[in-house]
Amino acid sequence: MARLPYVIPEKASPEAKQTFAQLPTILNVFKMMAHADNNFRPLVRLGSTILAQQKLSAKLRELAILRVANLSGSRYEWVQHVSLAMLVGATRAQVDAIEKGDVDGPCFDHVERLVLHFTTEIMSEVRCSDDMFAAMRQHFSPQEIVELVIAVGYYMMIARLCEVTAVDIEPPSEQIASQARTWRPK
Repeated sequence: MARLPYVIPEKASPEAKQTFAQLPTILNVFKMMAHADNNFRPLVRLGSTILAQQKLSAKLRELAILRVANLSGSRYEWVQHVSLAMLVGATRAQVDAIEKGDVDGPCFDHVERLVLHFTTEIMSEVRCSDDMFAAMRQHFSPQEIVELVIAVGYYMMIARLCEVTAVDIEPPSEQIASQARTWRPK
């Protein structure tokens, strides 16, 4: 049970109501996020751009998000992103390996392992090693590296929001996955 009451969309501030009205589906995380009234719309916009507008491969992004969810112990984030990851090409073996903490498994190729280790390193150390950064530069553009750092940071924040406030887990939203490419909050 959530530690704070959820914001009821119909009773929210005018700006929050407008943001809720634009969402493809209203998840518990959004109803919790809306307590930060001035941050709600920008956070939703950032999440939308991460899911729909990054140059970084969607599969690599989702593998990184699952790693964040696993390392953060965020079951909510995990449940919501497993279906998204599989929708963009992750395999059941990859999802299972991340859940077990096995980021070196044979189900991952070299680049996927690199992304998972980079995610792990920046979560635990904040700054990655020079060797890790050099390896990332061999495979990714500056834009993709920065996008990955932003995605990891955003989902670290969301994991903490969900865990601190005990956001109730609901079934994964296929609407979010299918509409993420076209939805743009105003």
